[in-house]
Amino acid sequence: MNKKTHYQVIAAFLLFFAITSCKQEKEVTKMINKQETEVTEKVKEVKPKITLEKLEGSPAYVDAALILDTSEEIVAKKSGEMDFSFKVENYELGDQTKGPNAQKLANSGKGQHIHFILNNQPYSAHYEPTFKKEIPDGIHHLVSFLSRSFHESVKNENSVVVRRLVVGEKPEDTLGFKIEAPTLIYSRPKGEYTGKDTEEILLDFFVLNTKLSKEGNKVRAKINDTEFIITEWVPHVIKGLPMGEVTIQLELVDEIGNLISGPFNQVTRTVTLKK
Repeated sequence: MNKKTHYQVIAAFLLFFAITSCKQEKEVTKMINKQETEVTEKVKEVKPKITLEKLEGSPAYVDAALILDTSEEIVAKKSGEMDFSFKVENYELGDQTKGPNAQKLANSGKGQHIHFILNNQPYSAHYEPTFKKEIPDGIHHLVSFLSRSFHESVKNENSVVVRRLVVGEKPEDTLGFKIEAPTLIYSRPKGEYTGKDTEEILLDFFVLNTKLSKEGNKVRAKINDTEFIITEWVPHVIKGLPMGEVTIQLELVDEIGNLISGPFNQVTRTVTLKK
């Protein structure tokens, strides 16, 4: 074999080796990509799916009543502490609500209470019918209703009190609400959940001056990136939430999904879940 032929053989061998190596490298890369895709798909499969289910099994308390002996408009010349003296009928504040839901949902050890909500802000819980609240200057929308020990609202026409508070010498109406208008009031979820309480979380709200139905007004709930349409005014349980910060948005919408005008009819809250 002459030198030229020798070099040609070597060159051919090197070319063959390069082609073979390149082909093998492509096969290995393809195999790695396939494995990565399979792993990604499996991760997606095990990612919790957020679900929303009706909560059942709570005592109805159809005769329970919350009463506040004032006119629909309460006027106070000065801001500061205001006295609120409610009456409660056919309902025991401080009692633990009976039934299975007190064990599976976040439950107050202090028992049944009143949710006091000013301008659709996060509620304060009150376990006695008489208490004081700091009320600033302005025209405010007050909603108070009876709550079970696990924070589910009692839903009947007598379990809720709605008032307009006019506070200060020259209060400004920055909300522009109408007390008789269809209104959505947010209640739960609220705050921080840990351990077992993260498994099933109560979603609850109050609707005023309207009814929910498949053909009429509805509540659109967006929990993180998952959307639900609620057509019945009943409590629900959220399952499958991830740990960390969770965002809940509630909207009162009409029969075709348009937001119903009102200062409280779109509300967004965040809660935190910890192991």
